[in-house]
Amino acid sequence: MDRVKVTAFRGAESVQVTVRLFALARQRAGRTELTLDLPEPATAGALKRAIADRFPELAPLVPNLLIAVAAEYADDDTPIPPGAEVAAIPPVSGGSDGPTATDRERPR
Repeated sequence: MDRVKVTAFRGAESVQVTVRLFALARQRAGRTELTLDLPEPATAGALKRAIADRFPELAPLVPNLLIAVAAEYADDDTPIPPGAEVAAIPPVSGGSDGPTATDRERPR
């Protein structure tokens, strides 16, 4: 699971978010983390939009990116409180086109 650590401060009307990048996101961005200012209230959806808008190389990952706030999957309208730990779960590829274990267990 890729981790995003949110370090927030209360500015005039924004929250500063530091996003740690892993795997494909790190490769595409060419860095280990990003810092973004999000308008208050900061939400998972605002975080995803900011990543796509400000880092075009990451935009293709965003539509399938799952965000978790405090170890719970978050909808786009889920707030990101200051200091919250957030996980960004990128799309995963690979696997097999063959039957899964569940398919093999089903009676025919």
